[in-house]
Amino acid sequence: MLDLIKQRKSSRDFSDRPVNESDILKIFEAARWAPSSYNGQPWRFIFADKEKNPELYNTLLGIMVEFNQAWAKAAPVLVIAMTKYRNEHSGEENKHSWYDLGLAVENMVIMAESLGISTHQMSGFYPEKAREELNIPEDLEPVTMIAIGYPEKTGNLPLDIYRMETLPRERKEIDEIFFNKAFDKE
Repeated sequence: MLDLIKQRKSSRDFSDRPVNESDILKIFEAARWAPSSYNGQPWRFIFADKEKNPELYNTLLGIMVEFNQAWAKAAPVLVIAMTKYRNEHSGEENKHSWYDLGLAVENMVIMAESLGISTHQMSGFYPEKAREELNIPEDLEPVTMIAIGYPEKTGNLPLDIYRMETLPRERKEIDEIFFNKAFDKE
């Protein structure tokens, strides 16, 4: 499992090969089984397959910032991830809804990776435009967008994006992010 996690990369270079429906359903099923605060499962997703639902696909593409549109248009599936920020039972604010959505999305990412499929999450989109174009109810908050597809070095990326794709992955060392003591007082 660790090797799978370590090899994961958020590709921006996608093959035009469609993702079959059974694999998409596996990816979505993985999200469905994510843990959540009080089992609230606050995540909601709207997705579009480029071939099966081009109108919705183009709507999703259109709510992205221009930079993301430039490469995401090659991905065969686009998703917008949203969260219910109020607890369905109590109506109180769910301060963990973004965290819970992140767990569901990470389950999607790992499942996709296990299938040889790449995902790329994006914060570069217009939430209010998404709300308007997709008729998103007030109790849902658009959080991120996800491109899903098979990674491939197509040579079709703009040069600046291609350079980003070829940079080595870097991560902070464990001792920079995990501590076995309280922080020092200043």
